Amino acid sequence: MDPIANMLITMKNGGLAGKESVFLPYSKMKNAIAECLKKEGYVADVSKKISAKGGSASGGKNQRLALEIGLIYIDQKPKITEVERISKQSRRVYFGMKDIHSVRNGSGLLVLSTSKGILSGKVARQEQVGGEALFRLW
Repeated sequence: MDPIANMLITMKNGGLAGKESVFLPYSKMKNAIAECLKKEGYVADVSKKISAKGGSASGGKNQRLALEIGLIYIDQKPKITEVERISKQSRRVYFGMKDIHSVRNGSGLLVLSTSKGILSGKVARQEQVGGEALFRLW
């Protein structure tokens, strides 16, 4: 399965279930996306943790890095209510700078993978770069 889509759906479902935070397997890409969402105000906190897989019976040998993402709620409703994956593993979609438009009249967010890293649509237009359109959320 697509790890970015899995991350987005986990955050959406965690918000709908009322969880304070969600845990995901760590990767540099997921960390960069979570930091971008934090800068734009869609998640509260991002931290890297060590999770013990297999419990104490394994003697702590199966430790893995996990990403903890704190979720934001406004009036008891999650900030992230819907996600749309644009570029997939089977079909890559690229946006030039002129193709980047606001999502839901400014109430949503477009996230791109650019030569300058993972950027929101607004920052990518300011930096005058395009890139692979990863997803939209609102």
